[in-house]
Amino acid sequence: MGFCEHCAGQRFDRAQVLRALRDARRKLPRRGRASPADAALAAAIQAVRSLEIPHVEYFDETTGEEVLH
Repeated sequence: MGFCEHCAGQRFDRAQVLRALRDARRKLPRRGRASPADAALAAAIQAVRSLEIPHVEYFDETTGEEVLH
């Protein structure tokens, strides 16, 4: 199974956003861990994580190769 170019790009973009949000959350001061900023970053991380809902498509009927799209 592989990913089409479009989906591979979306997965890469999503991963970059998640890394940036997690990094920003780690950089909060210890006292900021229970702050509204931490809650906002946690909510943003969860929202981005829930964006992707892949489905399987058959892209080559002769080989039956499946592609997550």
